[in-house]
Amino acid sequence: MKLFFAPGACSLAAHIVLEETGLPHTLERVDLATHKTEHGEDFTKINPKGYVPALALDRGGLLTEVGVVLQYLSDQVPDRRLMAPAGTLERYRQMEWLSFISTELHKQFSPLFRPDTPADIKEQQLKRIGQRFDFISETLARHPYLGGAEFTAPDAYLFTVFGWVGYLKIDAKPWPRVSEHAERVAARPAVQRALKSEGLLK
Repeated sequence: MKLFFAPGACSLAAHIVLEETGLPHTLERVDLATHKTEHGEDFTKINPKGYVPALALDRGGLLTEVGVVLQYLSDQVPDRRLMAPAGTLERYRQMEWLSFISTELHKQFSPLFRPDTPADIKEQQLKRIGQRFDFISETLARHPYLGGAEFTAPDAYLFTVFGWVGYLKIDAKPWPRVSEHAERVAARPAVQRALKSEGLLK
């Protein structure tokens, strides 16, 4: 498999899960500003959506969208328990978290990355982001990871998105439990490998 990624983007969650599974893979960096891969290819010809992650499968074809890619990778190595078996209530709870992080948290950050976003819109987005992290904090008050006592794929996605708080210089003090969650996840060897590979750790 080949993962098309951009350092620190949401593709980091897929990269982390790849490292957690131990599945053989290669990486290809994408410049999201120019839509060129590190080998000079036009990324939009590989993924017409133009964004990462994109996972090229060994048997051909391409998978996109973070939540789908995370589930696919996790299902390849079920013994790692990164996603619960299909059809179980636990699996639906994990899918619920993936959907929430994608639609209610991840996408709230998008205007903050654009320099032309008006200040009042940024303020509105920050308020929404805070409300989402408040909700997540309530869950993390009950157990160390989103699904309970064990790390799963949704934790990789939350870790990735929360990383943007530091990049955008947003004050994280209101969400100490989310910060603690990020520290727990960052300490995992697979996460360290992914971060170093993307140049996010020295």
